[in-house]
Formats: sequence, structure tokens, C-alpha cells
Amino acid sequence: MSGASISVTIEDRAVREAFRTLAFRLGNTRPVMAAIGVELVGSTHMRFVSQTDPEGDAWQALNPAYAETKRNSRILTESGRLRDSINAQAGQDEVRVGTNVIYARAHQEGAEIKPVSASHLWFRIGGDLIKADSVTLPARPYLGISSDDETSIAEIVFSFVDRLTPR
Repeated sequence: MSGASISVTIEDRAVREAFRTLAFRLGNTRPVMAAIGVELVGSTHMRFVSQTDPEGDAWQALNPAYAETKRNSRILTESGRLRDSINAQAGQDEVRVGTNVIYARAHQEGAEIKPVSASHLWFRIGGDLIKADSVTLPARPYLGISSDDETSIAEIVFSFVDRLTPR
């Protein structure tokens, strides 16, 4: 994923132990990782609805003049391409959640956009033609692990362990 992705290490000791148990009993932990990936993709999609980062903080508001001209009133959701591109790739002991959309990193981390082959940037906001030396995009993190995600990951891992435990 060249756009933006996250990598997280589970710190909770009980979850790590449960995962080790799964790895020992199953051998193949990709199904667990795939289930975690599905959960994380879903929670990431919900951030586009709530317009908040993984900690629950609101994304910075749009420039009011730009907001008036958008087709969609939600931040980071003009066409839905970025949101819809979020995916998960499960491995044996990891799951990567991210996107390959080229502008994803600029929105996740923030960026300063400067002209490459012109003296200035030119763009329209409303009916006005704007000339700028650069434009700064604020960081609006959509990828990450919230405390609810941590709980969900633990529940998924423990659920898999419970299914393998004889009763």
C-alpha cells in the first residue's frame, strides 16, 4: 500500500498470550488476522461518517469558502474514493489496514502542496480564481487504533481461542 497504512503492535499481555495459543493450536492465524482486518476497516469507514480521528477528536473544519462549493458536506468525502479504498491485507502474524490512493498520506499526516513546474498554484474556490505559492492540508487522521478497536481486537482473539477450547 503506497498511499497510507498503519502497523500496530498489541501491547495487552493477555491478548498476546491468547494469540500465541492460537498460533500454536491453529498454525495458520490468517483467519484471525482477516477477522481483525474486517473490524478495523469497518471502524475506519465509521471515522469518515463521524469525521473524527481514532482518539475521537473532530477533524479540522474545511475552509468555509471551499465547503460551500463541495458536492458532499462531509470532510474527506467528495467522491468517496478514499473511504472506499480502505482495505485490509491479512498475514500470518499481522494485518495491514490502509489504502493505495495517492493522496491518502497527505490527508492522514497533513502536507504542504507546492507547485512543481509552475510559479504558483492556481485553483478555484467558489467563483474565485485563487493564486497561491503553496497550500497546507491539515492532518485529518482516519487510520489508527481507537480504544474501541483495541477492545474489538481482544474480543476477536479471545473468541477464536474459545472456539478451540474443548468444553
